[in-house]
Amino acid sequence: MKPRISLIIPAHNEAAFITGCLEAARDAALGLDAGVETIVVLNRCTDATEEIARAHGCVIVREDAKNLSVIRNAGAAAATGEIIVTCDADSRMHPESFREILRILCAGKTVGGGAMVLPERWSPGIIASAVSILPYLAFTGVSFGMFWCHKRDFDKIGGFDTRFVSVEDVDFARRLKAHGRKSGLGWGTLWRAPLVTSCRKFDQFGDWYLFRNPAFVRKVFRGNDRQVADKFWYDVRSE
Repeated sequence: MKPRISLIIPAHNEAAFITGCLEAARDAALGLDAGVETIVVLNRCTDATEEIARAHGCVIVREDAKNLSVIRNAGAAAATGEIIVTCDADSRMHPESFREILRILCAGKTVGGGAMVLPERWSPGIIASAVSILPYLAFTGVSFGMFWCHKRDFDKIGGFDTRFVSVEDVDFARRLKAHGRKSGLGWGTLWRAPLVTSCRKFDQFGDWYLFRNPAFVRKVFRGNDRQVADKFWYDVRSE
């Protein structure tokens, strides 16, 4: 029997998206020689997110902080698996995601990793926006979207840094990669099992928003601007 997996999904009013996320995770777990628990961390939800999560047999955790690091860490604290996987509620993993994660981690040469991320749709504005944030990501040498690692390594680096209100995932990946390097372990990417993510931010703000607002992007990547974080993440679906 392979190690047990704990999938952690932060969720703030995600009724419109979480069914697709949970069904994709269910499909990825079919026939897997490992147990999978799915933990949904409810964050100030006022819609049907909880009902949907319970109907899919998820473990429910509540954390109302406007801080994704705190939210993700709350899910990890409830996890019983030896392997931690994080995925946003508006994303859909590939049917082979769990198998690829187990294959790579069980080989013992990789500390953890991310995934190839594909948007659910393309446009010139989305491409331009992706190019505009590329310089902020390129120096890290890591992939993003869905993170996975042994829980022991997650705990060793202290999980997600709660000082960040944005780009906490970039910081986590950078620190996990550095932690692995100390033991001669590399960083992995699920190239053969890409993650498909929604374009709701582009739907809400416009496909060209990030490209046309470089000052906003700079503030996002500083990680400590509360006003920017609330505008783009924490309060955008509070109505």
